Amino acid sequence: MAFAPKSGCPMCGTVASAALTVQNAAPSTSHPNVSPDVLWRDDNFTAYRESVNPVSSKGHIIIAFNFHVPSLYTLSSSDLPLLVTLRDLAKRLLSSISSLTPPGPGYTSPILARHVDHFRIGFITPPFRDSKIPVADHLHAHAYIAPADQLGWWRGVAYSSLAWYAIDDLIAEIRESVSNNRVKSGYEGRTNAPIDSVPEAGARTGFANGNEYTIPSIATCDTELC
Repeated sequence: MAFAPKSGCPMCGTVASAALTVQNAAPSTSHPNVSPDVLWRDDNFTAYRESVNPVSSKGHIIIAFNFHVPSLYTLSSSDLPLLVTLRDLAKRLLSSISSLTPPGPGYTSPILARHVDHFRIGFITPPFRDSKIPVADHLHAHAYIAPADQLGWWRGVAYSSLAWYAIDDLIAEIRESVSNNRVKSGYEGRTNAPIDSVPEAGARTGFANGNEYTIPSIATCDTELC
């Protein structure tokens, strides 16, 4: 199987532990709380709160891909819906870590709109990495509430513009790479861009004659939809 679990990988261990907890739990369509640290587990992602070495006192969440995806550069345009799902999940979790309401798919927090400008969601690009979370070859996103008031100088490099790849910019740039249209990113109100209402925008690629050559996504397809 592609992206099989890797022996000794701490992220793979976290994903496996969360999966085991879910299997032993009562049947449910979603699992917002499978352990004290794991906040969310579904077919594609395992999200947990970084409580040992958070970059922000207001909240720091790590969202790991369940598969051992080695790099950000493994992703293709067909993974755009997966990235949009990750971004939306991160926003819900950041909004809910100070709330008792489970962050389910239809959950909308009253503080989301007020604090969304302080949400930082993205990836640390190689060769940089978080020195306190030294996982280099299992793709995971960081989501935290600014400011990053618990960063040291050296660790801060990984979260600076030198290494940080904001997920909104990544989504926009992938869309630009497969489209004739420019997709603005990084401007005020970016989260309200009309194109964001279509998660699949830019996910399919093809030739002018109509032949499609879209690379299969790494996402696990929902069995109810496949």
